[in-house]
Parts: sequence; C-alpha cells; structure tokens
Amino acid sequence: MKLIIKLLINALAVFVIAHVLNGVSVDGYITAVIVAVVLSVLNLFVKPILVIFTLPITVLTLGLFLLIINALIILLADKLIDGFSVSSIWVAVLFSILLSVLQSILHSLLTEDKK
Repeated sequence: MKLIIKLLINALAVFVIAHVLNGVSVDGYITAVIVAVVLSVLNLFVKPILVIFTLPITVLTLGLFLLIINALIILLADKLIDGFSVSSIWVAVLFSILLSVLQSILHSLLTEDKK
C-alpha cells in the first residue's frame, strides 16, 4: 500500500512540475503515473550502473555529476514514454532538482511522527 501511495505522490509531483516548468510536458495524469513508475524502475536498475561507471568523475566533481546522471535518467524516460517530453538536458537537471525537492516535501507531509 505504501508503494502505491508513494508512486501516486511521485506522479502528482511530476504532473505539477510539468505544468510549472517550461520545457517539460505531460499529456495527462495517467502519463504522469507511468512516468513515476518508469523513473522508479530506471532509478532502481540503470542508475546504479551509471554511478559505478562514472565514479571517478563523480568523485572529482564532489558528487555534482550525480545531477547529470539524474538528468540522463529523465531524458531516457522521455525517450521511452509517449506523452512525456523534456526539451533539453538543462531542463532535465532543473526538473530533477525540483522533483527531488517536491517529493521530499510531499513525503514528509504524509509520514507520521515517530513520537
């Protein structure tokens, strides 16, 4: 149940950012759900491989290259999903940053206090 709620929250974040940010478009909420699922799968399987291959440049840039890896994951999702488009890599970097921030805020609103 938690997984479905997290995916729906991520889809809401994708949908909101796509309407706020120029250069990113999502056809509808169903497409946003598909984007959330595909991004989750890509982050689970592809991102660790990219991080391992680019470890020297990531260490050299003190981890800032991870932003580029996130943008590449988003551009890969753009190629895989019809109805989702990102105009450039810099828009993908900004989309990645905004998505992380919005996901953190939304997930913190739903978590219960552990007191």
